[in-house]
Amino acid sequence: MSKIKYQSLTGMHDVLPEDQVYFKRIQKVVESVSNSYTFEKIETPILEFAEVFQKAVGDDTDIVGKEMYTFRTKGGDMVALRPEGTAAVMRSYLEHGMHNLPQPVKLWYIGPFFRYERPQAGRFRQFHQFGFEAIGDASPSIDSQIIQMSYDVLKELGFKNLTIEVNSIGDSECRPYFKKILTSYFKSRRSSLCSDCQRRLKENPLRILDCKEEKCQRVKAGAPQIIDHLCEKCHAHFKEVLEFLDELELPYTLNPYLVRGLDYYTKTVFEIIETSEDGKNLGTLSGGGRYDNLSKILGGRDTPACGSASGMERILSLMKTREMKTGPKQEEAKIFLAQLGQLAKRKSMKLFEEFRAAKIPVAESFSKDSLKAQLRTANKLNIRWVLIFGQKEALEDFITLRDMDTGTQKEIKLNKVVEEMKNKIKK
Repeated sequence: MSKIKYQSLTGMHDVLPEDQVYFKRIQKVVESVSNSYTFEKIETPILEFAEVFQKAVGDDTDIVGKEMYTFRTKGGDMVALRPEGTAAVMRSYLEHGMHNLPQPVKLWYIGPFFRYERPQAGRFRQFHQFGFEAIGDASPSIDSQIIQMSYDVLKELGFKNLTIEVNSIGDSECRPYFKKILTSYFKSRRSSLCSDCQRRLKENPLRILDCKEEKCQRVKAGAPQIIDHLCEKCHAHFKEVLEFLDELELPYTLNPYLVRGLDYYTKTVFEIIETSEDGKNLGTLSGGGRYDNLSKILGGRDTPACGSASGMERILSLMKTREMKTGPKQEEAKIFLAQLGQLAKRKSMKLFEEFRAAKIPVAESFSKDSLKAQLRTANKLNIRWVLIFGQKEALEDFITLRDMDTGTQKEIKLNKVVEEMKNKIKK
């Protein structure tokens, strides 16, 4: 077989009909949880000024430094395909003066995002995420609510053995001092770090804690912990968050080296991971944290905020592999509409719309002309009731109902057919 001339770009993928049922299920659960907590949906453009992400996420992050799709428009603007959702939501919050609304402003989103990274199992250059953002409230209860919502979605989708890893990374008051301690620790072990982390040591030593390279993991294991160096305010905030999680009986563990790889995070950070029966980490399904500095970074006033994001492809892949439920199936048609001749075909299409308006699912083969072929299709679909609309029926405004189980037929007036079929399928 010769190679197909056009294929999807590397790292991009088609979401085929068999996967759409999973996407639909995820969206339905996200929407349900959002409604329970009175979060409202927001959609931001796929294209933003590149500076929104450069400022918010950080120039020395992998996302901005290596993975962002940027280009100049014909007008000369430098724009980017959005690599994440929080910065764009905050830009929208500031642009539309949402600080004038009752706070916190609680928003959720779902959609495609883009990162130029090496495609591998479960990772794509165009991928989908859903996220929750609560902007305008500094209370630790908001942190726990965002964690609870992210956890609820995964539980409702059928995931078990979930653990929340949680940490505090302090704020602008206590973090600079901790960075000095951390830099001193890593400097004395510089030769044991990967080349990326040797660069990070100059730019942002906290990034080293996020490195997945095995050699860096070994060095990290003995590093000082930020939790021991939090200022009084951050310590009190984190203590309250943990008290809320205890009250909610959520399964959490402290991970003193969890930092999340974006510059805008402050105080609480978390990841929800799935573990095997023997406690082995099977990977992160959701993550987020507090980002109290982001508004100011983007030119707004001081505005506390907290949010989370979850990658849909990874969730979908696990649901598919484990044959997890996708919710109730679409109601199957119990009626088949067959037609013969152009006049009958036209009238059948109108009748089909009447059934649709009455919310009665009906199968059809409008593209086929042969009655034999249409009855064969009805048989394959295991449909008992077939409505036959021929030339005579179309001219005299009636339809022939055939019972495929018994072979018996009867005529029904066209204006009575929807009501009569509704009663039949109820029985």
